[in-house]
Amino acid sequence: MDKLRALQYFVAAAEEGSFAGAARRLEVSVPAVQKLLGSLERSLGVALFERNVHGVKLTTSGATYLDCCRPLLGELGAAEEALSQSAERPSGLLTVAAHPQIAHHILLPALPVFHARYPDIQLDFRVVNRMSDADAASADVLLLHGWPEASDFVHRRLGMAHALIVAAPEYWASHGIPTHPRDLAGHTCLLMRNPAGILLDLWEFEHKAEKVAVTVNGWLSSNGREVVLDAVIAGQGIGRFSEVTTRTHLQSGRLAPVLLDWEVKGGPPINLLYRPNVRRMPRGRLFIDFVTQLLRELAAGGGALPHHPSAERPSWHRRGYGRASSALRSGM
Repeated sequence: MDKLRALQYFVAAAEEGSFAGAARRLEVSVPAVQKLLGSLERSLGVALFERNVHGVKLTTSGATYLDCCRPLLGELGAAEEALSQSAERPSGLLTVAAHPQIAHHILLPALPVFHARYPDIQLDFRVVNRMSDADAASADVLLLHGWPEASDFVHRRLGMAHALIVAAPEYWASHGIPTHPRDLAGHTCLLMRNPAGILLDLWEFEHKAEKVAVTVNGWLSSNGREVVLDAVIAGQGIGRFSEVTTRTHLQSGRLAPVLLDWEVKGGPPINLLYRPNVRRMPRGRLFIDFVTQLLRELAAGGGALPHHPSAERPSWHRRGYGRASSALRSGM
């Protein structure tokens, strides 16, 4: 058994939550992943994964083993990178496309660090909303929200943005602070319409064993996030936004969060997509690894990106142009 390859397959399967996801990341077949991981489990004498129809989940032994494997593979990767850079500096043009929120609040602040490490790599950076945008068609690497369909790309779901319910302090002072998600139905909630045209008027919450879905409404909705955000900052109502994109407003006191005991559900996962040949190029591999590490550091630094995004598109997303709350009314 190739132990190093087995460890790489194990870490990939654990991070992707499925053998199929690991196979896509590593560009090998699913049976190859299953066979090698089966050999690894037999050699260790323990089960590393619980297998079911939805994918795989780490056992307690598997989680412990993962914590030990990651630093080892990280050190090996760093050593290989140092050797390759000593022989040749990576260079060339890489075309990157990203959703506006990911671009402005996650990627662009970190790109100077990437440039300092690899000054000979040039980036053609494009801001897009979805795979069907013209500028996305020729991109080498994409970072998108949602549930994109791109059979020609290697697809990795990296996490989900941690969302908050916020309003200006003046709004809370005038209208009262909700103590339960159901209280939001009696408030003015300003809504966004996503790129697929769906009005996001169904806000979902979870606290321990309790799950709550609330249909909210207000006088303003828009497909422009900044339009809704500006209105919320001005005290016109309540908004649902990701923590990472509103951090400066929260720190300055212009926005105040509520219902912090509840996890806000229903946000779209962050997806990394790249063409199969891109990772074989040094510049592509280095950028993909940089972005993956960046998002992991965000998660470790404050829970901005939970590790297990849902691979399933919610029922309301399949309904096309309309309201997310129609899924409740139709019993979907």
